[in-house]
Amino acid sequence: MSVICFPQDFNEEDLYIDLRPIFGQSLFLKCEGFNFAGSIKLKAATEMVEAAERDGSLTPRSILVESSSGNLGVALSMIAASKGYQFLCVTDSRCNLGTRRLMEALGSQVHIIADPDADGGFLGARINYVRALCASDDRYVWLNQYTNPGNWTAHYRTTAPAIARSFPRLDVLFVGAGTTGTLMGCARYFWNWHRRVRIVAVDSVGSVTFGGAPGRRMIPGLGTSVPPPLLVESYVDEVIRVEEADTIRACHRLARKGFLFGGSTGTVVSAATHWLAQHDESEPTAVAIAPDLGERYLDTIYQLNWVQALYGEDVLGSEEPTSSASLSPSRS
Repeated sequence: MSVICFPQDFNEEDLYIDLRPIFGQSLFLKCEGFNFAGSIKLKAATEMVEAAERDGSLTPRSILVESSSGNLGVALSMIAASKGYQFLCVTDSRCNLGTRRLMEALGSQVHIIADPDADGGFLGARINYVRALCASDDRYVWLNQYTNPGNWTAHYRTTAPAIARSFPRLDVLFVGAGTTGTLMGCARYFWNWHRRVRIVAVDSVGSVTFGGAPGRRMIPGLGTSVPPPLLVESYVDEVIRVEEADTIRACHRLARKGFLFGGSTGTVVSAATHWLAQHDESEPTAVAIAPDLGERYLDTIYQLNWVQALYGEDVLGSEEPTSSASLSPSRS
C-alpha cells in the first residue's frame, strides 16, 4: 500500500504520496487538489485577484473574465462568489462537462468556444474573444493568467518553499507546463536555493510550449497552442513530452491503487516515472507536483468508451510509455 506522508502539524501543503509501491521508483507526489477549488489553480487565482484589488483595477462594478480550460475557471468562480464579483469563464469544447456545471453552480457564466483559431488553436480563439469583450465594455477585467506575474509569484511564495521544507535534500522536481506559472515560480525559487535542484518540465505531445508543431490534444490542462509569455526556458533543465495515451495509462494505474487523479497529474507522473527509470542508479530524491484530482474526468479519462474512441481499444492494454525527452538550454 502507498504511504501518505504528512507531519503532525499537518496542512494541505504537506500532503505527499509515496509512489514507490505502485511504480517501483521512489517518487513523492505533492497533492495540490485538496482545497475547495480542487486544484493548484486556487493559488494563482487568489494571488491575481488580490493584486487586482490592491492596484484598483478590480472594483465592485467589475466583471471578472478569464480564458481557462477548466481548473482556473473553477478557482475564480469560487473566489468571485465569495467576494461578490460577477465572473465569465471563456473556455472551449474540450472542457469537461462536470467542470462547466460546477462553474455555473457557483454562479458564473461560461462561454464555450466551438471553433479553434487557424493559427492559435482553441487558446488563440479564447484569447481573441476575451480581448474583443474587454474592448467593447470597460466593466470587464481580464486577469490574463498567461502574462500575469501573480501566476508564478503564487508558487514562488507557497508551493516551492513548502517542497523545500519537506525535502531539504531534493534532487529533481517534475512540474507540468501549461501557462508555466507553477513551473516558473518553482524554478525561480530553486534557482536561488542552497543546493542544486534539477527542474524537469512536463509537456503534452502536440503542445507548442517548447517549440514543435501543434497537434491534437483532447485532455485539458497541460500544453498550449500559443507559446506562453511567462516561460523563461533558461530556468528549465529538461523537457519531457508525454503522449495522451500515456497520460491515460498513468491515471488508470493510479486509480487501480485507490488514487483518482486528473489528466495533468497523470501526465506528470508518466513523465517522472519514465525519467526515473533511466536514472534509477543514482536514486535521486524526486518530487512531482500533482495539480488536480480526478472527479472532473469521470466522463472522459475514466470513461472507457471515450478513451477507446479517441485512442484505440488497446490503449489500456499496454503500459509501455511513448514519451520523449529533450534537453532544454542549460542554466548558467
